Amino acid sequence: MRTVFLALLAVNLAFFAWTQYFSSEEAPADRVLARRNDPDRLKIVPPADPAVGPAASGGCVEWGAFTLAEYSRAEKALEPLGLGSRVAQRRVDETAAWWVFIPPQGSRQAALRRAAELKELGVSDFRIMGEEGDSPWSLSLGVYRSEQAALARLARLRNIGVRNALVGSRDTVVPRIWLQVRGTDPALEARLKEIARQLEGSELRACQ
Repeated sequence: MRTVFLALLAVNLAFFAWTQYFSSEEAPADRVLARRNDPDRLKIVPPADPAVGPAASGGCVEWGAFTLAEYSRAEKALEPLGLGSRVAQRRVDETAAWWVFIPPQGSRQAALRRAAELKELGVSDFRIMGEEGDSPWSLSLGVYRSEQAALARLARLRNIGVRNALVGSRDTVVPRIWLQVRGTDPALEARLKEIARQLEGSELRACQ
C-alpha cells in the first residue's frame, strides 16, 4: 500500500511540475492575444486624406495681357469667383506694332471735345496724346501686337458709332498685366473661359 501511495504522489508531483512549466511558456502569448482582443486598447488609424499635400496644388492659368486701363475691368470681372490670394499679377513690357487712334485734333480743347463724344458713345478706354508726342492731340484707342487685333477693335468701335478712328502701325513699348489664377481645376477653368469672353482680344492660357 505504501508503495502505491508513493507512486501516486510521484505521478501527481510530475503532473504539477509539467503544468507549471508549460503554462509559464504559454502565458506571454496568452497575454498578447488578450491585449489584441481588448477593445479598450484598439486604436483606429484613419486613411490619409488625398486632398492634403503637394498633389492637391492644382493648375495655373493666366488671363491677359491688359493695359493699365483694361486691368481694372478684368480684376472686377473676377470678383464674383471669390479667389482671394489665389490671384496674382505678372507685369511685362510688350512691343505693340499697331494702334487704333483718332487723328490729331489740332489743340487740347478740340481733343477734349472729341473725348467727350467718345464717352457719350460709351467708350472710356482711350488716352489723349499730349503735344510732346509724335501725334499731338490725337486720341489713342488701344495698342495691339497684331494688325488683326487692331482691326477687330476698330470694327467694334464703328459698330457703336465711332466713325473717325483709324488703324496704323506704331512701335511702342507698352506695360502689360497678366492676371494669374493658381490652384485651378477643370470647373474653374471653364468659368474663367466664360469670363474671358467678356473682354474681346484677351487670352486665357497656361501660366508662363
